[in-house]
Amino acid sequence: MKKIAILGPIPRDTILTHKNETIQKYGCATHPAIALAKLMQGNGEVKVISHVHKKDHAEISELFAPYKNVDLRGLDCNSDRGTVIELKFLDQNNRLEKQTAFMNPILPEDVKPFLDSDAFVFVPITDFEISLSTLKYIKENSAGIVIFDAHGPTTAMNINGSRERKYWIDIDEWLPYIDVLKMNLEESMCCWFKNEYDIDEMGHYDEENTEHLDDFGAYVLEKGVDVLYVTLDSRGCVAYSMKDGKINKEFIPSVPVDEVIDTTGCGDSFAGGLAYGFAYHNDEIIAARYANTLGAMRTQGKTYEVFKDLEHTKAIIKKHYS
Repeated sequence: MKKIAILGPIPRDTILTHKNETIQKYGCATHPAIALAKLMQGNGEVKVISHVHKKDHAEISELFAPYKNVDLRGLDCNSDRGTVIELKFLDQNNRLEKQTAFMNPILPEDVKPFLDSDAFVFVPITDFEISLSTLKYIKENSAGIVIFDAHGPTTAMNINGSRERKYWIDIDEWLPYIDVLKMNLEESMCCWFKNEYDIDEMGHYDEENTEHLDDFGAYVLEKGVDVLYVTLDSRGCVAYSMKDGKINKEFIPSVPVDEVIDTTGCGDSFAGGLAYGFAYHNDEIIAARYANTLGAMRTQGKTYEVFKDLEHTKAIIKKHYS
């Protein structure tokens, strides 16, 4: 029986959609945890590792109660430090973010009881939530694969509560302890930066610009990462890995959807799909297909009912990737 650990915040989210709807729910780690719980039902266990407010603990536990294969021993509220976020979408993909509470970092002591996991999925949303010492500890004491979302290290919270994009300056310290690195295109530009900028070129993001990805992919692989995934919004994702001593680049198209209802948690769901693909198939393309599928599912509603069991998920994958 496979075991997959999900590590990251469970924020109390208020989401103002681009259709002027208001959604209140718990987010981030809940998306991959519930998606995987449905996929792994009867054949695996999901372990949730997070710090939450005491007043949220019971409601979060109740949220996971229908999923009997979710282990909540890592859900800790002793320090009464959780995450609270407001997301205001300007359009389907772009949003303004405010954060008014922040959890304690996940440390080695938090993961020690779960070192037998086959995969560790890190889904930080802010740069202080995961300690580098935790990744080092896992590498030294576990055979589990480390899947890491770059959203955390490329996002900072200022004293006014605004969440802002930042450069991942110390990325080289982290890469040797990451097996699978996942990010979106904007985040990749925060990881592959120039040695000096003109002031008027800073802060601009061209969602069509992918010219840097090949060089960035080669760099990341050289530093010890096995696979780099960069998501390209509705287009799909690109995967970089080493094959026979050469860099291999694969584009995996997205699973199309008729209407996007809510994109919150798509990246987290994508990371969960990667974990399933590697834990059960050890194949980067199959992993990407599961990742794209879970990401597409997440857009289809406001609740966790969007995620399906393994049979239905495999049917979607077969339809779009046969």
